[in-house]
Amino acid sequence: MTPIILYALLAAAPARDIIANNAFFYYADLRGAFRFYTEKLGLETVADYGFAKILQVADTSYLILVDATKGMHTAAEPKTVAMALVTDELEGWYERMKALGVPMRNELEVVPGKPHHGFVAIDPEGYFLEFERFNPHPENAKLLPLLERAPSLRTPGRPRELGIKATILWMYYKDMAAIQKFYGDVMGFDQVLDQGWAKIYANSPTGFIGPVDETKGMHRFSQDKGVTASWFTTDVDSWLEYLKGQKSFRLRTPEIMDESGKVRVFVGYDPENYFLEFDTFLDVAGNEKLVEKLRAKR
Repeated sequence: MTPIILYALLAAAPARDIIANNAFFYYADLRGAFRFYTEKLGLETVADYGFAKILQVADTSYLILVDATKGMHTAAEPKTVAMALVTDELEGWYERMKALGVPMRNELEVVPGKPHHGFVAIDPEGYFLEFERFNPHPENAKLLPLLERAPSLRTPGRPRELGIKATILWMYYKDMAAIQKFYGDVMGFDQVLDQGWAKIYANSPTGFIGPVDETKGMHRFSQDKGVTASWFTTDVDSWLEYLKGQKSFRLRTPEIMDESGKVRVFVGYDPENYFLEFDTFLDVAGNEKLVEKLRAKR
């Protein structure tokens, strides 16, 4: 089995490329979560391993739903995360979520002049989904050009007019200075937005992470967190060798693991205990659709 060879997107470190962003969410009722994301959000399934289902959210953004009895986290762990779905069709998404009876944490309120608008929906087991639109505003000067270049992903599973341009994985921290150093200097990500108490870093063309000051965000810090942030790469070995030498990164798996002959992976921890996973998918049966989509990014 040979890892797929793809175009390196992380210009600062071509041997340690990132070709897509991903998050793992963990469920007691995987079947119910899968119905929610495929039927109500209309996400496309690109690989199904039974206990884990990989869904495409945006062009280079994915979400993996995991049976919590078989994953690295339990369904009872605090869901100290929120996923932003960046869209130009914010009002349309709000109408659809309301019509489908999806519970809300925050309703949509459009106030002229704000740098962004949004609403927060809640998935079947409590994960927050923030539908968000970034507006022309000085605060968004670095982010908007990236979003303008991003295609709006549309799928047959939902009305054609409702697209998703990008994702932001919001994660909640106590020491923002230290975490900025980690994601900026250690991971090499480019900060593209500074809201003061929240930052956004670009990882792949449509994938971003957003560290948030836990005293001001939707979640407070928790030591355990029912989420894993992950990145798809063509060279998981280079990432492992590099991160082994970084004091602020702790390894959970000391070596690369082969999971069911479909993906080579290792897992570590960021400075405040979020699980970080790096994945190289193999060109084998079961990965056909995912591999094809990743190859299209060359």
